[in-house]
Amino acid sequence: MNRHERSITLRSGVKIGPGQPCFVVAEIGNNHQGEFALAKRMVEEAARAGVQAVKFQKRNMEALLTRAGREAAYNGRNSFGSTYGEHRLALELSVDDMARLKEFTESLGLVFFASCWDEPSLIEMAELDLELLKICSADLVNVPLLRRYGETGVPIILSTGMSAFEDIDTAMAELRRYHQEIILLHCNSTYPCSEEHIGLPVMESLRERYGVPVGYSGHERGIAPSVAAVALGACVVERHFTLDKTMKGTDHQVSLEPGELGQMVDMIREVERAMVIKGKKVFPEEQSAAKKLRKSIVFSRDLPAGHVLCEADLTTRSPWVGISPVHWDEVLGATVKRPVKHEEPLQWDLLSLIPAVGSNVATS
Repeated sequence: MNRHERSITLRSGVKIGPGQPCFVVAEIGNNHQGEFALAKRMVEEAARAGVQAVKFQKRNMEALLTRAGREAAYNGRNSFGSTYGEHRLALELSVDDMARLKEFTESLGLVFFASCWDEPSLIEMAELDLELLKICSADLVNVPLLRRYGETGVPIILSTGMSAFEDIDTAMAELRRYHQEIILLHCNSTYPCSEEHIGLPVMESLRERYGVPVGYSGHERGIAPSVAAVALGACVVERHFTLDKTMKGTDHQVSLEPGELGQMVDMIREVERAMVIKGKKVFPEEQSAAKKLRKSIVFSRDLPAGHVLCEADLTTRSPWVGISPVHWDEVLGATVKRPVKHEEPLQWDLLSLIPAVGSNVATS
């Protein structure tokens, strides 16, 4: 961990950063298909899966796209309109819908936030008094919009897909003019992203370079990389969420269904528990196992009193009820004080040792 890295505390008291539980985000995005009822159900299912937050997206078509972009034909099987503008507009929820979803989300104890793809959308969502905002990878290089985000004073999650370090340097410099409450997400914006292109170790580079909490926004089909990211220190994991991957729309195929999301959350919590102990420690349960499974030095044959031990006189056998084999070299050359039997465990009080010069070897 970078020595400057610190946790960020949201208005609700939720802490995000090193030493805190991973902040797991269900990215609902536009997978609600523009339907409020579906969006509300998705929030319920995400909460049931155990996430800490849900994230939506907000767009204003006039501010987002040129006229040519809005009027471009869009006739694929995932289209919700004959033009790209109509398609995108069909997937939007109103600000009133967002306000109702925020209230509902917070009633379930989750954090509600959004990525705003243009200034009018940012203004509208900021008026909902969000405690967290997200800047999508596409807008990491959008300096005017970065400044509008910074002016809100709200903690920010910034995704770094499609971006070189030089791009991130610029974005961080702009945002830090306003505040330091910034979380970076490592991200590859390919949908879906192959495992070979994920690059989880980049998270450490981001931590070292910027000294802020770092997480992971995954677009892979499975869940293993997202879980592994937590073992590598991700303080946030964000995954697209859907109720059904076969639904119409481009994001559903790289989204997790409720069962998968719940499984991922459970595995993340397992990993966190597995990371609690930092130093090597032998637990009482292990000591019990050692008594059964580890070996003692035993005599390999009957021997008379006064016999001087050599390697041929000894072997090792379970259970551990006598001298551990770690002391093998110490007992060689010792004299047995009484007759001993084959496979009898070696005990210190059976031996007369000749201490090495300067040693304090116990004889009992």
